[in-house]
Amino acid sequence: MDARCEKCGQVMVLALQGRLDTMAAPAFDAEVNRLLQASERLFLLDLSGLNYISSAGLRSLLMLAKQVDARAGKLVLCGLEEMISEVFQVAGFEAIFNICQDRAAGLASLA
Repeated sequence: MDARCEKCGQVMVLALQGRLDTMAAPAFDAEVNRLLQASERLFLLDLSGLNYISSAGLRSLLMLAKQVDARAGKLVLCGLEEMISEVFQVAGFEAIFNICQDRAAGLASLA
């Protein structure tokens, strides 16, 4: 998995590419923790390049949501491909996360 970070105004955008699975989740968690330690509070996860997510990846996203919420921040996801969207539906994550169609809509929801 590749995670590219980009600051758009006050929002930290993380664009994920590839697989967020058992092997990639620890690196994702470490990057997120680094950003949280740097006092980032507004996050947009662009998942348009993500082609697979495992239960470990779902756990990482859930932990990020809890950490952001504890810091009175906001987390928005965008760009879910069909397969990833189906996983979110089955897991009930669509009810937990604020999900937007694309990056522009996600940024607008955090403004």
